[in-house]
Order: sequence, then C-alpha cells, then structure tokens
Amino acid sequence: MEFEKGNCSQFEDLSFCSNNQYLVTRLGLYIFFTCSITITVFGSLDIIITIAHFRQLHSATNLLILSLSSTDMCIGIFIMPYSMVRTVENCWYFGNLYCKIHYGFDLTLSVISIFHLCIIAVDRLYAVCKPLYYPVKITLPVIKRLVLFCWTAPMIFSLGVVISNSHVSGIEGYDLLVQCFNVCPITFNKLWTVVIFFTCFFSPAALMVVIYVKIFLVSQKHAKFIKNAAMDSNTSQTVSKRKEHKAARKLAILMGVFLSCWVPIFVILLIHPFINFSSPKVIFEVFNWFSYINSTCNPILYGFLYPWFRNGLKHIISCRICYSG
Repeated sequence: MEFEKGNCSQFEDLSFCSNNQYLVTRLGLYIFFTCSITITVFGSLDIIITIAHFRQLHSATNLLILSLSSTDMCIGIFIMPYSMVRTVENCWYFGNLYCKIHYGFDLTLSVISIFHLCIIAVDRLYAVCKPLYYPVKITLPVIKRLVLFCWTAPMIFSLGVVISNSHVSGIEGYDLLVQCFNVCPITFNKLWTVVIFFTCFFSPAALMVVIYVKIFLVSQKHAKFIKNAAMDSNTSQTVSKRKEHKAARKLAILMGVFLSCWVPIFVILLIHPFINFSSPKVIFEVFNWFSYINSTCNPILYGFLYPWFRNGLKHIISCRICYSG
C-alpha cells in the first residue's frame, strides 16, 4: 500500500469512513464487542478486588495474577472501546494525536500482557518441577522485580518505537493514509516487524510452550508415582488417570487460547510489509480483536478456575466483603 507523494486532493473520490454498512451488522458487532469489553473490565476488576481484599491471597503468585489483571483491565478501558469504534465504523474519529497515543499504548499493554503470561509459566514451572526450591527462588521481592520488568521494558520499547515514528519510517504515503483517509492503521516497516515478532511474541511463546510441555511431563511422572505408591491399586489408578487428564486439559486450554489469540495477528504483521501492505483490512481487524479476546479470557483462565476467586466473586456480588469477618 504505497502512495504517491502529494496532497489529499488525489484521494477526493475515496473514503475509508463507511456509513453504508448494514445497520444490523454494525449493531451486532457493537453488542459483541461491548460484551467482550464488559467481561474484560469487570472480570479483571473482580480478581483485583479479591486478591487485594483477602489476606489469604497475598502471595507471590497472586501478585503476578493481580498485575496481569491490571493490564487486562487497562486494555479493556483504554484500548478496546476506541478499537471497537474504528472496527465497526471503519474510520478513526479521535484525531491523529490520539491515534499515536492509542497505537503506542495498544502495543505496550499487549506486550506487557504477554510477558506476564510468560512469567506466570515460569512460576508454575518452579512450583511443579522444583517444589523444594520454590519458596526460596520465587519470593515476593523476586516477583516484584519481575513485575516491574514486565511493565517498564515493554513501555520503554513500545512507546519509544511509536513516538519516534521509526516503525513507519520508509513507508511511502503513510502520512497521507492517516490524514486523507482518517484511519489509524496497524502498520510496521520490515525492520520493526521482524524485531517485534521475535522479541515480543516468538521468544516468550516458545518459552511458554517448552515450560508447559515440561510441566505436563513432570505432572505425569507425579501421577504415576502416586499410583505406584498407593495401597489400593484400583483407586490409585483412577486418581492417577484423573490427575493426568485434568493436567493435560488445563495445559491444553492455556496454550490453545494463548496461541489462538496471538499467532494470527503476529503472523500477519510479520508478512504484511513483505507483500507490499496488500493484506485486506478486515483480516487485520479480525485478528487484532483475537488478541484483545485474550484479555477477555485471562480472568477466566487465570482466576475463575480457582475456587478462591469464584468465592470472591460471590462475596463481591452479595456485598459480603463489606461486613467485618
């Protein structure tokens, strides 16, 4: 998508702001996106309140989940509503300055979320595979430093790239695309596409896959050990199979949701500049929302699967947390 240098007069007969879409389709999209935003914000808020309120949940592991939920809530409040309008209306109504701000924080919060998921995987690796070293290695000060890194490193990297405009340097006609078509496109040049793909996605994702495969194999060994050590062979075999199936199911869900949500957008971002930015815009929007849906799934996967958080939700809805004791 390279444009000739000039002014907006060459685009007089073109417009990306479409008001001719079917009303039912637009209304359906607004309802779907609004539901996703609501689940993201209030699901993350419930986890934040639950961990902050109950002292029993003040642990190093839950600090990671608290920070992840804060990231997802920020995505739901500050990123998803504006992206919803851009997707449905096929137009950016919030000005060029906020386009840059939105662009920068979208990339920043997305990378922060991915880094948190990677650190959570490392935490679970120590908890399952090295339980004796876990209290020594995974302490509250260590987790605080990791959380600080998960926030500061992506923020410096992502905002630096977007503010400096280095991510679109060398792309002919990008300024005209923004000014004349009134859009806020997701665009990176070849250099930054490769850097972002390998730094912000491929490396953390590969590490997560290796870690969860390791956890699964160790969990199977633990289940077999329990089966062999039990006195009742029939009971132990049943318990062992249940543990294996439960562990396999949880790990498959975690990695399946993560890869399904993030692989499409990063793959299309990687190939986009190498095919002269010819990918259909609708594909970009659909895959971009896949990544947002990951923030919708996180409160369910990393919070509500645990009984403590489900009970916390009941206490919040019933306002029982307002009573002493």
